[in-house]
Amino acid sequence: MSLPASAPPQPPKMTHRQVLEALSGLLLGMFVSMLASTVVSSSLPVIIHDLEGDQAAYTWVVTATLLTTAISTPIWGKLSDLFNRKLLFQLAIGVFVLATAAAGFSQDPGTMIAFRAVQGVGAGGLAALSQVIMADIISPRERGRYMGLFGAVMALSTVGGPLLGGVITDSINWRWNFFVALPFAVAALFIVQKTLHLPKRPKKQTSIDYFGIVLLSAAVSLLLIWITNAGKDYDWWSLTTVLMVGGAIVATVLFIIVELRSKEPLIPLTLFRSRTFTLAVVASIATGIAMFGSSVFLSQYMQLSRGATPTQAGIMTIPMIAGLLLASIGVGGLITKYGKWKPYLIVGGVLLIAGSTLLSTIHYDTNFALVSLYMFLLGAGVGMTMQNLVLVVQNTTEPSQIGVSSSGVTFFRSLGGTIGVSVMGAALATKVADLMGSESITAKMTAALRSLGKEGLAVAEQLQSGALPEVSKLPEAVRVIIEDVYAQGISHSFLIAVPFAVISLIAIVFLPNAPLTQMTNTERAQAAEADLATVSTSAGMGVLTATGGIPVIDEDEPNRSSRR
Repeated sequence: MSLPASAPPQPPKMTHRQVLEALSGLLLGMFVSMLASTVVSSSLPVIIHDLEGDQAAYTWVVTATLLTTAISTPIWGKLSDLFNRKLLFQLAIGVFVLATAAAGFSQDPGTMIAFRAVQGVGAGGLAALSQVIMADIISPRERGRYMGLFGAVMALSTVGGPLLGGVITDSINWRWNFFVALPFAVAALFIVQKTLHLPKRPKKQTSIDYFGIVLLSAAVSLLLIWITNAGKDYDWWSLTTVLMVGGAIVATVLFIIVELRSKEPLIPLTLFRSRTFTLAVVASIATGIAMFGSSVFLSQYMQLSRGATPTQAGIMTIPMIAGLLLASIGVGGLITKYGKWKPYLIVGGVLLIAGSTLLSTIHYDTNFALVSLYMFLLGAGVGMTMQNLVLVVQNTTEPSQIGVSSSGVTFFRSLGGTIGVSVMGAALATKVADLMGSESITAKMTAALRSLGKEGLAVAEQLQSGALPEVSKLPEAVRVIIEDVYAQGISHSFLIAVPFAVISLIAIVFLPNAPLTQMTNTERAQAAEADLATVSTSAGMGVLTATGGIPVIDEDEPNRSSRR
């Protein structure tokens, strides 16, 4: 009987400089993704106004990207376990940036929404693959310090994006916001090709769960379309509601059945046997609601409730980004230094609750120092929880499933953000419609319009068109009323995030406090192969010994180590 081959030798551990070189392309790729997304955020009210869209269109321009990001994330994660991860990352950059550039030529809200949906496909790949590739080259214990770099890139693009977008919108045209990421994308593709060298992985037979992809897309899409349009195009309790919600439930049940029977499931349901994965998913949903909801509706608050221009709105959201930046970098460094992660996640959960609750109290004339504090708290909560929930899952997942587990957490975070933005947007639209139809607001608006004479007729036509108003250009008498109405609607929408933040904290408290390993995903996989080889060799030696093939070596013999 021939002895099994020994496990392949482990490659030398990467130095800090080598890790930074390998991460440079990933960081620039993430910067491209974040910049292309955030550069539009401050100008989105102007974009929707110019395209003659309403609040539903505003919500869907954001939701379409989040929806396809959520759906495509587990697909990219599964592909990363089957195909070349470096090539997939480059492909994701290409899809994202080309779709972003195409969105710049949109002439109506429908076209904008369609290109933003394609953009989300690329964003899902960048989000999933960056986490998976990091696990290949950096151990969980060391990953904290490097995740701080991702936090810094995120903060830089999130601060710089709205500012740059505001300046471009105010000085040139909002369409150029969609073209600004192109040179960065070309540079990212070049740098990734030159600097990212991943360990070779054994080839395996591949199988894509196409039926699962269709069912997941159908379930999520039906749910979001229902949430967005219910109460406006049809009643909450109606035949349309029954058909759409029923269809979402049926698609979800069929998806679960398909995943249980699939050879290569999109989201292996066996992952939910792990308490760490299940609780991290629950916590990620609330983090997604806080992260995406705040970025979408805070920009709207600054422009529709405080009369800010796009540039001013970008500057006014800096406190939230400062909280995210400081928390992400600071906590990442502390996790690497001390190897403890749970206390920081608990504090982050508490800050999510505090920030969401306080933002639900804002008015159009709330002292901006208080609004800044509330934004800072929410940003710090997101910074402490977002990346570290993925880290905790990667720390306990089998190396062969690192792609689907990482993308699974990211998927549910994006899904939470998608549903959260849809629900918050629907609540905002309903609240604004109710307030505008109330007797007190109607009386104030009528008096204000009459005082403007002929100009009042033009303003009335603009408001009755259903398109989002450009508040900063409205007459003072009307502007104050609109600011008050939208402030009440936006604060009402933030209240929706509070119970989810509470659930997130509960999930974090019950997360198993597993110590962080100091081995990369590649090293863990090779160690597993070595263990298997050792077990196989021991079994083979047992067979040979039983048949008299080789002598027995006494394990208790004093000089056994020298004989090995």
